[in-house]
Amino acid sequence: MSLQEKLMEDMKLAMKSGDKVRLETIRGLRAQIKNKQIELGKELTDEEVLQVLMSAAKKRKESIEQFRAGGRDDRAEEEQQELNIIQSYLPEQMSEAEISRLVEQTIQEVNAASIKDMGKVMGTIMPKVKGKADGKLVQQIVREKLSAL
Repeated sequence: MSLQEKLMEDMKLAMKSGDKVRLETIRGLRAQIKNKQIELGKELTDEEVLQVLMSAAKKRKESIEQFRAGGRDDRAEEEQQELNIIQSYLPEQMSEAEISRLVEQTIQEVNAASIKDMGKVMGTIMPKVKGKADGKLVQQIVREKLSAL
């Protein structure tokens, strides 16, 4: 079952069960996917759908931070619920320890010697963790490891 088919099935289940938050979140995701299809002029692959979902998750995370900073915990909680729903469709995220090990391997792989090699390390590691780790977290760990060299 493709990711789009799964979203459609879950949307139907949400309608039947009366789960308004899940229903609205999935409808929004399906609209974003449809817009991307129109933009590209073709049916999206599961990987392209995954990119749309990752983008939506990233927007929710940023919104949560901004709402909390503005003292709007009620809106932050709504965004958190939507984020949890979106994350249920994403691949399981790597732990910090797993990312750290991969960063160390990549540093050795590209023979990085200082923080100046950050671009080389990031360019090599990001395709490996795409969809499985937050880019900000990866960048932070790479910076820490390279600064310690």
